[in-house]
Amino acid sequence: MINYNSLVKKWASELELYELPEAQNLVEWLLEHHLGLRRVDMMNFLEEKDLPKSLFDDFERLKKGEPIQQILGKAPFYGREFQVSRDTLIPRNETEELVHLIIKENPQSGLKILDIGTGTGCIPITLFLEMNGAEVYGLDVSESALAIAQKNAEALITKVRWVQQDILEEEIPIRDLDILVSNPPYIPEKGKEKMHRNVLDFEPELALFVPDENPLLFYRRIAILGKKALKPKGKLYFEIHEDYGKDVQNLLFDLGYSEVEIIPDLNGKDRMVKGKNL
Repeated sequence: MINYNSLVKKWASELELYELPEAQNLVEWLLEHHLGLRRVDMMNFLEEKDLPKSLFDDFERLKKGEPIQQILGKAPFYGREFQVSRDTLIPRNETEELVHLIIKENPQSGLKILDIGTGTGCIPITLFLEMNGAEVYGLDVSESALAIAQKNAEALITKVRWVQQDILEEEIPIRDLDILVSNPPYIPEKGKEKMHRNVLDFEPELALFVPDENPLLFYRRIAILGKKALKPKGKLYFEIHEDYGKDVQNLLFDLGYSEVEIIPDLNGKDRMVKGKNL
């Protein structure tokens, strides 16, 4: 017999890629998923030998660095679960903050919104569900990512419209937008060497990296296209690399946006920029 807490600590100690508190949280998440019990219900004694083989198989994947969200095929975002795959980025807390900012600042009904680089669709789906009568679109270059986004939209009973397009090569096909939002690729290629392999090996490079010599590639392109796609006074929201807040802000000012602000996340890092079309 093994105590639940002892099992968690034992398995967490084998997850050498993670700090102990995070490792313990991952083990608890895995146990909860496989045993179908809440953590509070698992405080009784467990027989390790009686645990299902699928749990041990997934624990081995976790030890090799595979993100738990991809092992389980789902990730939490803004109080809901979203299906994920290796063709999509895993939704992150910073993006929740971006979505919350948009919801808080735009209480009007019937707004027309486009998310560029939509991945799982977590941004447009959440905005559709949380805003009043919004007309929402999600755009991505990846057909595989859009397939996941569509599944999430159906599971969460939303009517987001999806567009497959390479924004670097084509114009935004939707006009008169009230809000344009994007969490585009923003990590310079040189940043790969500092990244954990559970990101490098398991999340799509297409959605992560930009050339070292042109780190603002997507911000510039989307902002330029946004001048045509946004209504006068329409708003542009970006999630950004923490090192490029001032650069993105200056870029938007140079392109003719007004009221451009850098907004820190809950950890005090520059992670969002917003501006208004003239």
